[in-house]
Amino acid sequence: MPEKTEKTEKPGTEGTAVAEDRPRRRQARGERRITQLLEAAATVFSNTGYTAASTNAIAREAGVSPGTLYQFFPNKEAIAIELGSRLMHEMRQSYDEVLAPIDPAVTPVEEVIAGTVDRFIEFNCRHPAFFALMHGPDIPGRIAEEHDALHTTLVTRVETFLAPFVPDAPAPAVTRTARMCVGIYMAGLELILAHEGAEREAYVQELKDVLLRYLRPLVGDVVK
Repeated sequence: MPEKTEKTEKPGTEGTAVAEDRPRRRQARGERRITQLLEAAATVFSNTGYTAASTNAIAREAGVSPGTLYQFFPNKEAIAIELGSRLMHEMRQSYDEVLAPIDPAVTPVEEVIAGTVDRFIEFNCRHPAFFALMHGPDIPGRIAEEHDALHTTLVTRVETFLAPFVPDAPAPAVTRTARMCVGIYMAGLELILAHEGAEREAYVQELKDVLLRYLRPLVGDVVK
C-alpha cells in the first residue's frame, strides 16, 4: 500500500492571508469613521445650517481631531455633498415605495395622501439635516443640482400616482396638479419642522387636509 502523505501549506500562505486581510480591516475602519463623521455633520448642519457650520465643529461633534477629519474629507463642502448624496438616495427609495401606481377603485385617495405624507414627514424628522442642506441659502452647487433632479423625480412620481384618478385629464393638467401638490407639501413641511410634539402633529394633519381638499374636486367621483 502506498504511504499516505500529509498535506502541508505552501510556505508563506498564512502570511499572505493575513496581509490580504489587513486592507479589508482598514477599509472597514475607514467606513466606520466616515459614518461617524457624517452623523456628526448631520447634527451640526441641522443645528446651525450649512453656512455657519465648520469642519472644527463637525470634528468636535464626532469626538475626533480636525486632522482625522481631513484624512477623509478635504473640506466642509465635500462632507455636505457626501451626506446629501446618501440622504437623497434614501429619499429616492421612499419615492419608489410610497408612490407606486395604485388602483383608485381599491385605495382611496385620502389613504394614499395620509400614507405618503406620513412617510415623507417621518424621513425629514429623522434626518433634519436633509432640509437644512437642500434649502439652505449657500448649499454647494452639486447638491443644488441633485436636489433639482430629485424634485423633478418627485413631480414625475406624483403624476404617475395621479393619472389613474384623472384618466381623462390632459397631460399638462396632470403635470400642473402634481407640481401644485409638491408645492403644497414643501410649504407644509417647513411649518411642520418648525414645531414639535402635538403642535407638529396638528400641522401634519392640516397638510393632509389641505391636499385632500385640493384634490377632491379634481379626482371627482373616484374619491371614496
